[in-house]
Amino acid sequence: MPGRRPLLTAALAAALPGCAQAQAPAPGLSLRQIARARGLSFGTAVRGQVLESDQALAALVAREADVIVPEWEGKWDALQPERGRFDFAQLRPILRFAQAHNQRVRGHALLWHVAMPAWLAPAIAEGPAQAAAILEEHITTVLRETRDSIRDWDVLNEIISNPPGSDNPDPTDGDLRPTPWLAALGPSYPERALRIARSVDPTLRLTMNDYGIEADTPAAAIKRARLLRVVRGLLDRRCPLDAIGIQAHLQMREPFRPEPFVAFLQELRGLGLATLITELDVREPDVLAPTLALRDAAVADYAGQFLRAALEGGARSILTWGLTDRDSWLVQEPAVARRDGQLTRGLPYDAELRPKALRERIAQVLAGN
Repeated sequence: MPGRRPLLTAALAAALPGCAQAQAPAPGLSLRQIARARGLSFGTAVRGQVLESDQALAALVAREADVIVPEWEGKWDALQPERGRFDFAQLRPILRFAQAHNQRVRGHALLWHVAMPAWLAPAIAEGPAQAAAILEEHITTVLRETRDSIRDWDVLNEIISNPPGSDNPDPTDGDLRPTPWLAALGPSYPERALRIARSVDPTLRLTMNDYGIEADTPAAAIKRARLLRVVRGLLDRRCPLDAIGIQAHLQMREPFRPEPFVAFLQELRGLGLATLITELDVREPDVLAPTLALRDAAVADYAGQFLRAALEGGARSILTWGLTDRDSWLVQEPAVARRDGQLTRGLPYDAELRPKALRERIAQVLAGN
């Protein structure tokens, strides 16, 4: 899952045709209106700096999104850059934007092994008592500060280990990913974090968020099984947990089949958990279609299959990881950018804020078509 990403560089902006020319949002019903009509919600990840500097993109987010999630501003290195010094200054503009446009905010993320400030890993490595105290202070302080503005937090982010065959396999057969938190607190740390969150805010929706569980591949099947074991263990111990977030950073080089994914979501629903799609975007295949229109159609077809399966399995919220190619991590992040120099077109709008086939397909799926 992407961490903090810089604003567009001058070189990248030059590579995106028309990036400087603002375009009006698409006419007709917004995605948030279409979703609301069926009791669903549509949203997107945002960065406060972009909302303040790019008025056209901000207008598009205000129009299309019912829910917004801070890409970086809710992570540990933003909120507690130094031990004991909490800073909500970068989060507040997003909260104000949401209030001004009648949007809800999802919090992301209270506990993750990435986006940790430099002081954190050495501090929690000093011993379990100190690690537990640091974790409790952070969760308590953040939830008290955001109680009135955020009613759903990714308490746990990417805690499930990646099996062989994954993009980033972990050197373990265990269900929990090897992280500084696991090393410091042992396998009970997810339960500890969830119980702290519930004690601070009894009505907050507590979500576990993860990736790499969507495809019809052996690795994804193993990771789904690992997640289910962890979840069942938490629930068997009467640990509070309300929802599972499916990141859905889709990769078109991986096969997708609805049946196993729907069955997985239905199993989670049977355990009493809500499910939501939290970070949808699409990486194009290694060999591209010959025209932009054909590329966009292929992206829409692949994502459409996934989204229909997600709703069939009971998901009620769909959030994309950004709305446009203008500020997509798929373009900006070298680790996931295309090696052939082509710019990935994996979000609903292009760099000029023009709707693509994916936007139309999301609208169709939300409308039940």
